[in-house]
Amino acid sequence: MKAAPFAYVRPASLTDAIAELAGTGGGGKVIAGGQSLAPVLAMRLARPDTLVDINAIEELDQLARSGGHVHIGATVRQRRVERHPLSAAIPLLRLALPWVGHRELRSRGTVCGSLAHADPAAELPAVACCLDAVLTLTGPDGARQVPAREFFGGAMTTALGPDEILTSVRLPVAAADEGFGFAEIARRHGDFALAGLAAKVRLRGGRPEATMTAFGVSDRPVTRDVSEQLAAAVTSGDGAPAERLKGPLSAVVEEVVDTDGDAHASRDYRRRLLLALAGRELSKAYERARKGSVEVST
Repeated sequence: MKAAPFAYVRPASLTDAIAELAGTGGGGKVIAGGQSLAPVLAMRLARPDTLVDINAIEELDQLARSGGHVHIGATVRQRRVERHPLSAAIPLLRLALPWVGHRELRSRGTVCGSLAHADPAAELPAVACCLDAVLTLTGPDGARQVPAREFFGGAMTTALGPDEILTSVRLPVAAADEGFGFAEIARRHGDFALAGLAAKVRLRGGRPEATMTAFGVSDRPVTRDVSEQLAAAVTSGDGAPAERLKGPLSAVVEEVVDTDGDAHASRDYRRRLLLALAGRELSKAYERARKGSVEVST
């Protein structure tokens, strides 16, 4: 299929882009990489009156570290982040990016575009929620900051207003006593995840503080504090930590996976997948935190 007819504008400033978007009366869509939007347009699942191309806006192409955070602008490509030295400061993002589609898609797709699209099976929204990232939304009334865990309202539904642009995301730099894990299960690499998990563990006085964010199992990324479950597993008896975690985590996984079954996997199967992923990746994150190394190989 082909997209329905639409107008196309390519403003050179953020002010002009917001004005163009506001002038559509809710009928406009922002395009940067287009890796999520183009298929939706082609299938006519969306029929915007106007596409506002933001690629000519120089201030949105910023990838920089400021203090304890890394700022990623709206037009920064996923592949650029994946290969940039700054990615070593955000190990969870570095772990997740190779799972996003394929290299060719990451060469055009943007980090902020994936967040704004809010696909429930997407990797980057889960990373943003697990790290408690902060998103900047800019509209006619100026900029506002929204925590990632409050940004996603459901499947492809976000806190973005019809005249707002997601202009950047701010991710915290990893500390030396933090460890991370990330994995997903899909039928083929690059397919949407049947279940996926991002994990963060921090050691405070030898006791773990653990966060896990599941994706592909609900209508949005689901984040839970699992510090008690991890502490119980690492102080219990024999067996690998990943196996010891399955008991403490079973109730959490049961509650988190609330999607109905589909042609790809049932709810129970997704629960089994997530439980296996959660035990394994939280165990990895814990060991990495113990070693005190924030860098990971790609």
